[in-house]
Amino acid sequence: MGTAASSTFDTEALRRGIEGQDATALLSLYADDAEVRVVDHKTQPSHPMVMHGRGEISAMLNDVYSRDMTHKLEQVVVQGDQVAYTESCLYPDGVRVLAGSMMSLRDGKIVEQTMLQAWDEEEGG
Repeated sequence: MGTAASSTFDTEALRRGIEGQDATALLSLYADDAEVRVVDHKTQPSHPMVMHGRGEISAMLNDVYSRDMTHKLEQVVVQGDQVAYTESCLYPDGVRVLAGSMMSLRDGKIVEQTMLQAWDEEEGG
């Protein structure tokens, strides 16, 4: 049994999951005990939204990828057990979202992810 294959992160699965809006496929990339932190203008660095385990992460992924919007994996870099990527999103009304993630891996699965996201807001608000 080789360990090299099991520790490789599947960037194409990440791309297919994001661009195909497939929350189930994306969830398969996470370890059972994974933790995801999301920072944006509502959940600021002092009080990020934190999800523990695949159950909580699944709920978030199902919410995000069930929305009427397009998702595109812009860039992805893998170095050892670290992955970084940017994702751009577009709602039908033209509102754009940009998210950047940094992830730590164990045996090729995501164990920690920090996501920073920003979206278009109304002018003057």
